[in-house]
Amino acid sequence: MRKLILPVIIILLFAACSGNHDYSPKPRGYYRIVFPEKAYQPYQAAAPFTFQYPTYAVIEPDKNANAKPYWLNMQFKQFNGTLHLSYEHINSKKEFNQLAEDAHKLSFKHTIKATSIDQGIINYPDRKVYGIYYSIEGNAASSVQFYLTDSTKNYIRGALYFNNEPRLDSIQPVLTFVKKDVDLMIKSFTWK
Repeated sequence: MRKLILPVIIILLFAACSGNHDYSPKPRGYYRIVFPEKAYQPYQAAAPFTFQYPTYAVIEPDKNANAKPYWLNMQFKQFNGTLHLSYEHINSKKEFNQLAEDAHKLSFKHTIKATSIDQGIINYPDRKVYGIYYSIEGNAASSVQFYLTDSTKNYIRGALYFNNEPRLDSIQPVLTFVKKDVDLMIKSFTWK
């Protein structure tokens, strides 16, 4: 019986190894991202401003203990991202200059990981909306930052963050999609 088992095992091993099987490593896969249809709704609250934002986003008040009135978080839950909006009432030219300088410093803190930081001027004189848009390229934690003002009494700053490790090649499709909605929000922004 022993003499029969060994040849049967050897024959089975050769049979398993025979054939023309092409084994090669599979290419790296990525998660399928389903983008929602572009549709917008107005943000109309008791705040001193209004704007259009995507229907797939949820706006919540900032729950931080240091949050001031009209500080908002626009949650992109499907993409695990947040656009933080912080409003300030301006009382003096000195205060405005300090807020603008803070926005600049906070944007340029990403210089360590960023490959470039481009600044664009926001200028809608018909609605008295002015500001600066910072487009941060590379593996920085935030890819979009901006501030808007009417130059006299209102100021709002925005910063887009995704709640995962900043790898531009991984989040690029989502970032491109969300950036278009942030741009539309800025273009539709008006002071009350």
